Amino acid sequence: MSGSDTPKGPSTKVVGAGRRKEWTQGIVNTPVWRASTILYDTVADLRASGAADTHHRLFYGRRGTPTQWSLADALTELEPGAEGTFLYPSGVAAIAAALLSVLSPGDELLLVDSAYDPTRGIANGLLKRMGITTRFYDPLIGAGIAELIGDKTKAILLESPGSLTFEVQDIPAITAAARARGVVTLLDNTWATPLFFPAIEHGIDLSILACTKYVVGHSDVMLGSVTAAPGHFRKLRETSFQLGQVTSPDDAWLGARGLRTMAVRLKQHEASALKIAHWLAEQPGVARVLHPALPSCPGHDVFVRDFKGSSGLFSFVLDGGDEAARAALIDGLAHFGIGYSWGGFESLALPVDPARHRSATTRDDAGPMIRLQIGLEDADDLIADLDAGLARFRETSGK
Repeated sequence: MSGSDTPKGPSTKVVGAGRRKEWTQGIVNTPVWRASTILYDTVADLRASGAADTHHRLFYGRRGTPTQWSLADALTELEPGAEGTFLYPSGVAAIAAALLSVLSPGDELLLVDSAYDPTRGIANGLLKRMGITTRFYDPLIGAGIAELIGDKTKAILLESPGSLTFEVQDIPAITAAARARGVVTLLDNTWATPLFFPAIEHGIDLSILACTKYVVGHSDVMLGSVTAAPGHFRKLRETSFQLGQVTSPDDAWLGARGLRTMAVRLKQHEASALKIAHWLAEQPGVARVLHPALPSCPGHDVFVRDFKGSSGLFSFVLDGGDEAARAALIDGLAHFGIGYSWGGFESLALPVDPARHRSATTRDDAGPMIRLQIGLEDADDLIADLDAGLARFRETSGK
């Protein structure tokens, strides 16, 4: 793509990023290059290729083709100051590879207590079997993280906002404390994406996305990525190659296709979710709304300071009631599906129980919790659906 060197807005970035002429060959979208074997003209060419850096150069299918490189480059362009991006077949694969690129037996990981449950599973399973210790910390610890950093601490994994409960972490304070001690920081930035929170600009070393969510946007591809700050990409890439990580070119192509509309989709997710969150906060039967843009959410002041916007995922706490009452609310919804994941065009409602996934903090919620993914439907239709659901909740719970 040609053009001026002036700063580009987010919508312009997602449209043009990664579309090198040598990869698109005059076509708007980079074609799907499917390959396992790459053929060489001579033995000398084969040997020379194996001895050189294979980044952005055909070598063997597992090292990628222009289809994968185009999406990876686009994600790098969205993170100001980044060195490079590696793609993975899922968000969990991205988290695991990022951790394995910076941790060794005997090391310690500091993991935020509000992390995505599969991340906790990696720490308590794979890393533990490798002799890597994990300590969980309060997501609102901020600069106090410095007191937890010990001689064996090699990495801190953050997730902001936190999974299920949406605590917003003071990332600049945590990364400053980590840099002072030579500790690597990793962030699961799936909720905000680089458009709403440029992680590397805020001091993060490895920024992780479950691209399955907002990058893809259509609930039809499993995909992950890790974008590295300068000095961290080579080790990430080498570790990922050694693990045999590769993303299907077809999945990468669908990811790139989704990326082109991510900015405009996020605006709609944001607007509808905010409208619904504010409405829920005023409803009988709702004890609390956990949306980072609302003052009722822990870390709201940090959100206002650091984030450029909010996405479509948040939770709310019911005022009393039990599992049957929560199920009555969810089961009868017409416009919300019941299922895992989020970030697609369709709305979802999921019963969540965060107290079961905490080690360093405790919860004392007024009632059961529901996580909402607000899709691209009309917000008024979703509100009417939730209004009827809350009526079922109140009837079932006797409120």
